[in-house]
Amino acid sequence: MHQPVVLIGAGEMGSVFAHGLLRAGHPVYPVTRDMDPEQAAAAVPDPALALVTVGEKDLHTVLADLPPAWRDRVGLIQNELLPRDWEAHDLPQPTVSAVWFEKKPGKAVNPIIASPAYGPGADLLVNALDGIGIGARRVDDYDEMLFELVRKNVYILTTNIAGLETGGTTGELWNHHRELAQQVADEVMDIQAWLTGAELDRERLVAGMAEAMLADPEHGNTGRSAPDRLARAIGYADEAGLEVPKLRALAAEHGGS
Repeated sequence: MHQPVVLIGAGEMGSVFAHGLLRAGHPVYPVTRDMDPEQAAAAVPDPALALVTVGEKDLHTVLADLPPAWRDRVGLIQNELLPRDWEAHDLPQPTVSAVWFEKKPGKAVNPIIASPAYGPGADLLVNALDGIGIGARRVDDYDEMLFELVRKNVYILTTNIAGLETGGTTGELWNHHRELAQQVADEVMDIQAWLTGAELDRERLVAGMAEAMLADPEHGNTGRSAPDRLARAIGYADEAGLEVPKLRALAAEHGGS
């Protein structure tokens, strides 16, 4: 039997990782929001990984309350994740993954492209996902993992925000509304550059976004979180002093300001 894994958050995404980890022989101990993390850490003081699978809006609350015993073995898989999120809590390098599969209530897992994983627990996550038929790959270079995190953010934000205007699917957005997608992506990349302090290869980011769009062309562009993502992006732009005229125009028309 392998070392246990703590799962902080037991929603749809957490359930996928729990399945894979159990299949790989790791006992899984869920920690839900009504549980005391310190009591949980006393029961499981030495996990292979403390995998945080809560939504992005709950991430900082969870990290602020993280028991000391788990701080050097954290795994993070949230959307819109960037190094500033774990650096704000003085965490050592966590295991991180840009997750490229979707799990909706009552529906099967929908893999899009292989999910990259980086850090001490990367092999654990890759093996767990591979074991249940979900593509994953290990990334060994920090700069490459930063690229992958930003690539996922550009995809999510562009499809969600442009989708407020177009509706429809990612395939339709790229094939029939490419100018809009490019305008939104350009401004999203401006924001990501400010958030990371790194100017990444923009042509490669857009190509990576397009690859994911066309890998699952029937994937819907928007969800309930789209206006919140747009509002958050404009808030960052305000902090950075960025104009982002297309994002502001979309917010004025569709909400999110």
